[in-house]
Amino acid sequence: MSSADAMKPLVVCALAGLAAFGAAAQAQPFYHLDSAVTLTGAAPEWDYVTLDPARGYLFIGRRADGVTVFDVNAQKVVRNIDKSEDANAAVLVPEFDRGYTINGDGTTTAFQLSTLKSIDRIKIGEDADSAFYDPATKQLAFTMGDSRKIAFVDAKTGKILGELPMDSKKLDGTVPDGEGNLFMALRDRNLVVKIDAAQRKVTGQWNTAPCEEPTAVAFDKANKRIFVGCRGKNPVLAVLDSDSGKLITTLEIGHGNDGVIYDGATRKIYTSNGVDANLVIYDQVAPDTYKLAEATTTRPYARTMALDPKTKKLYLVTAEGTADPAKKINKAVAPFYPNRYFPDTFTVLTYSPK
Repeated sequence: MSSADAMKPLVVCALAGLAAFGAAAQAQPFYHLDSAVTLTGAAPEWDYVTLDPARGYLFIGRRADGVTVFDVNAQKVVRNIDKSEDANAAVLVPEFDRGYTINGDGTTTAFQLSTLKSIDRIKIGEDADSAFYDPATKQLAFTMGDSRKIAFVDAKTGKILGELPMDSKKLDGTVPDGEGNLFMALRDRNLVVKIDAAQRKVTGQWNTAPCEEPTAVAFDKANKRIFVGCRGKNPVLAVLDSDSGKLITTLEIGHGNDGVIYDGATRKIYTSNGVDANLVIYDQVAPDTYKLAEATTTRPYARTMALDPKTKKLYLVTAEGTADPAKKINKAVAPFYPNRYFPDTFTVLTYSPK
């Protein structure tokens, strides 16, 4: 046998190995921008987005314009929720065919989810930032930072059930544990607190150090892990044990975090970071072990997001703006954080794994 003949099996094996490596590399899906749809509007300010995956409707808190309902399949606006001006967000309760907007003046606009028709604008306090639904107690928890309290509302009727005073002005991301408790980030105190929603009292609090300015929160019920997005000077994703509050680990993310989502089906943790304009995604290898899956660029100030649990598409929103030196600049977020946004630049971004 010649030396050339002897080398043939080795070459074939090497080529097969390269082909397998190439196929594996191609099989790894990374998020790409699918579409960018610009919506008209004179004052494109916004806060939270919420997805109704059953109908494919994205509810966008556009503040001055109220809540805009965007059809993610048709990629067009369906309507604005009537009487929802000054809305920061919307919370959806499909089991009661209800939705509630969270309006900055301390009201909520109740609407029928199936028809998108407004029912009533209800006064709940002097201010409101966001709201979160607890399925165990069927209550909505409205966060009111300026008033330093939480208002609890019956999700079926919209009736106020009680209040809980809080020693914080930055009541931020909140997530239910499915057993009647809420985990809430107190951004100005570097704490995560546990709240008994039925009793309406704080039953635990944990310092998040070295995580500073905890903002967004997600929860893994199966493994009892809380995921906390932390802005701070050194932004991280903090992982806490939900029983003890013990810090498990911290993972590097981008600046300007305002969204964290945990997908139990894929065991991925998504973080949206507006100042650095990226999606930083981690894989949960084990309850105490995490590895970077990807860090995909987005657009500046795309800071809040929603995930479709079936398609795994991510929806973010942003707009073009500037830091106008004639107005106050929020330097706590970034040195040149926009304080003025340009008309007709508000954009819905759709990212898909490909």
